[in-house]
Amino acid sequence: MDSTAWDERYAGSELVWTAEPNRFVVEQVAGLTPGTAVDLACGEGRNTVWLARQGWAATGVDFSAAGLEKARALAGDVPVTWEQTDVLTWAGSSYDLVLLVYLHLPAPQRRSVLTAAARAVAPGGSLLVVGHDVRNLAEGVGGPQDPGLLWSPSDVVADGFTDQRRETAVRPTPNGDALDTVVHLVRT
Repeated sequence: MDSTAWDERYAGSELVWTAEPNRFVVEQVAGLTPGTAVDLACGEGRNTVWLARQGWAATGVDFSAAGLEKARALAGDVPVTWEQTDVLTWAGSSYDLVLLVYLHLPAPQRRSVLTAAARAVAPGGSLLVVGHDVRNLAEGVGGPQDPGLLWSPSDVVADGFTDQRRETAVRPTPNGDALDTVVHLVRT
């Protein structure tokens, strides 16, 4: 989908997603010392706003103007930097935390964004990837139904990092359990 399609999806007054942060983001980030963070493909900004409320100097990046408008409204007076940029061309600098949460692109584009995200992690910083797992097609519910857009833990590779968590995790939903790839890497 392009930015126009996402603008149309985010056009309504209600949030498409919940205002609550992703549970895996909370689990993996809650114990980290706040610093600088970037949330790539942040959509309506739920994870970015949560990070800012936890004391992070948070930046949300998305190509959807409508998504970022909702993100600004969600943030209210919470200080957040919003950047309207396509993650396929984004080239950030040094962050203590880089998030890629439910970014579903074809494998070559996904690898390109993952490479840029890994480059942007400062020494000692974290890269957290959460996405619908390819196993979700047969064993879970929801998410994209194109296997070419889905993650597996083995897809998340970056030189100079160590694993903090690497798994296919169960995420309960009202319609049954979804399976998500959750990988938390720390730059050495």
